[in-house]
Amino acid sequence: MALKKKSISKDINPWVYKAVKIQNCPDRAAVVHVSGVKIFYGSQTGTAKGFAKELSEEVTNLGIPSEVIDMKDYDPDDQLPDECTSKSVCVFLVATYTDGQPTENAEWFYRWLEEASTDFRYGKTYLKGLRYAVFGLGNSVYVGHYNTVCKNVDKWLWMLSGMRVMTRGEGDCNVVKSHNGSIQADFQAWKVKFLNRLQALAKNEKSCSGNCKTGSSCKNKRNDGQLEVEKENASPQNAVAEVMAEKLHLDYLSVLGDVHTVKLSKFTAVKKLADEEERREMITPALKEALTKQGYKLIGSHSGVKLCRWTKSMLRGRGGCYKHTFYGIESHRCMETTPSLACANKCVFCWRHHTNPVGTEWHWKMDPAEKILQDSLEKHQNMIRQFRGVPGVRPERYEEGLAVKHCALSLVGEPIMYPEINTFIRLLHSHQISSFLVTNAQFPQEIRNLVPVTQLYVSVDASTKDSLKKIDRPLFKDFWPRFLDSLKALGEKRQRTVYRLTLVKAWNVEEMQAYSELIAMGQPDFIEVKGVTYCGESSASNLTMANVPWHQEVVAFVQQLAGMLPQYEIACEHEHSNCLLIAHTKFKVDGEWWTWIDYQRFQELAHVHEESGGLQSFSALDYIAKTPSWALFGASEQGFDPADTRFQRRNKTKDISGC
Repeated sequence: MALKKKSISKDINPWVYKAVKIQNCPDRAAVVHVSGVKIFYGSQTGTAKGFAKELSEEVTNLGIPSEVIDMKDYDPDDQLPDECTSKSVCVFLVATYTDGQPTENAEWFYRWLEEASTDFRYGKTYLKGLRYAVFGLGNSVYVGHYNTVCKNVDKWLWMLSGMRVMTRGEGDCNVVKSHNGSIQADFQAWKVKFLNRLQALAKNEKSCSGNCKTGSSCKNKRNDGQLEVEKENASPQNAVAEVMAEKLHLDYLSVLGDVHTVKLSKFTAVKKLADEEERREMITPALKEALTKQGYKLIGSHSGVKLCRWTKSMLRGRGGCYKHTFYGIESHRCMETTPSLACANKCVFCWRHHTNPVGTEWHWKMDPAEKILQDSLEKHQNMIRQFRGVPGVRPERYEEGLAVKHCALSLVGEPIMYPEINTFIRLLHSHQISSFLVTNAQFPQEIRNLVPVTQLYVSVDASTKDSLKKIDRPLFKDFWPRFLDSLKALGEKRQRTVYRLTLVKAWNVEEMQAYSELIAMGQPDFIEVKGVTYCGESSASNLTMANVPWHQEVVAFVQQLAGMLPQYEIACEHEHSNCLLIAHTKFKVDGEWWTWIDYQRFQELAHVHEESGGLQSFSALDYIAKTPSWALFGASEQGFDPADTRFQRRNKTKDISGC
């Protein structure tokens, strides 16, 4: 039924309405062809919600009423059938979340639509008259799950006789595969088409039949959006005919002989070369903005550096990080950086709330290792210089801080993904900078190929396949075999190796026996056990303060775990970081712990190893140093260096950065 009004609103563009000319009825109301646009969003991190608001503003600027609707606040069973007669256009902006599932706020709508599309009680014409458009937000890195939700929503609406006003749009977070370079650009391109299509609907323009004589000047000439709609709504018979025609065409081409094969080979080679030259940058404008807000100093197209909270703390003489307590690093001289902001996991406790890119292999533009190190040192030193003259900063530590001595390759992302990681590590050592590299245990071959580092970490966030999938949310389908193989690869290394266990209460603290089996597999030199750090609310994770274990709970876990490991004992404690160190008893010499590192000795050994072409090897016991008494488990200092002064924060604002 047409919605009728006495007069046209001044807030609505004139072309939204079309006068109905009836003889002797000059006051007859106008006919509304588009009463408004309802924009539904299914969002987890807020991107789809942002797109919905942006689209709503654009629609309103056209003089068409619009409404943004959170899918969790909408009852499709009661309300969706009304859209079939309201003359509104419904837009669905939906993201695909873990394992191809909908976001939490879209789950009920999604399940209802799926059931309705196959339930005979609703019937195949249940949504006849509903005009809709769908845009999906996904990541093509997740093979098999790319934009699954938007594809299903589009399909199920169509199965219930909904009418597409334009073809489905798909946004890709993977900048390499994205048609327009980023998901934001994908949405912008789709939005332009949608707005053009919306204007045509509001004017009630009809597609050109092709029989008129006006040619290209025809007012009703169909646009790209209309052609796409016809293609989407094409009958199965037409689709079969197209496939048969294409097959006949290919059969014809096949008889042309090897000449075409040679030409195609040359074309493929040229195209491959062009693709290499046109590789996209990892850091998109949106990603740059997000990471910059988080305090990152971005380097080139895929790297970053950030000042650790413990670097700031030790500059002021307020104590160092747990690495200072466990291994003797000078926290104020430690640079926290990564040559790869991309990661192969989307861990629930990620500090960066999943703003960094993801991937399973390197397919971006690549910066040389020399430039990354040079820029990292320069930007790190510039951040240190900002503390010149700051109250409380010790002058001698300020000067020492300008000369970087340690590099924590654990900022964010997966540094081992960087193809020139070995070159980068060699450059660090050539500058007399020690290397602490953390990997997420998804790249076993890269671990085996890695040159000696001062200390190599593997994150062991869970001990069973199911819990690892739940906590790390890995991209690889074969994530569990990769995880186990990575632990085996770690066991083959002769230098210092570490398992890093992050305890998340109610997620992974009950798997004691399974943890002990994983430790036996990789035989690490050390096991760091740390309570998860709460990073604030994030729509990408449902982690809360309730998941953060108390220090005594971490101590109890470590004591129980150490009791199951005959060759390991608790060595050190850093109460401030809620962290303990379990060490192999080979580092206990004459009853005393030697968990600290002789950094000068390591550099000498690494240099000899490099000069010999890898023939001259060395082990973790070749560069040990004695652990001070204040760092030992059970000491009254609980890991706080007595050379510094404890500082109690007055406000509740916390800096969560830190390795």
